[in-house]
Amino acid sequence: KRKIVQAINIHIFGHVQGVGFRYSTQLIARKHHITGVVWNVSDGTVTIEAQGAEADIEHFVAAIKANPSPFARIDQVIVTAGTVDENRRTFRTI
Repeated sequence: KRKIVQAINIHIFGHVQGVGFRYSTQLIARKHHITGVVWNVSDGTVTIEAQGAEADIEHFVAAIKANPSPFARIDQVIVTAGTVDENRRTFRTI
């Protein structure tokens, strides 16, 4: 049985740069078998492109909303639909 792959984009607002947020996100992604990428945006936010099985995505989003970095402060999380990239095999920080 093949898992249904879902892709999402997550935009995180708050004090999320320079506090280990991307590193923590990468650890959570690996734990939940998520592939994708996370990066700092010039406006002080963080963007995540993530994909994986539907249940794994749900757990990943819940963990992100629970604030994976002890030094970060999340003010808002916006999740939108993404596009599945079949060539994406890892989760990386850029």
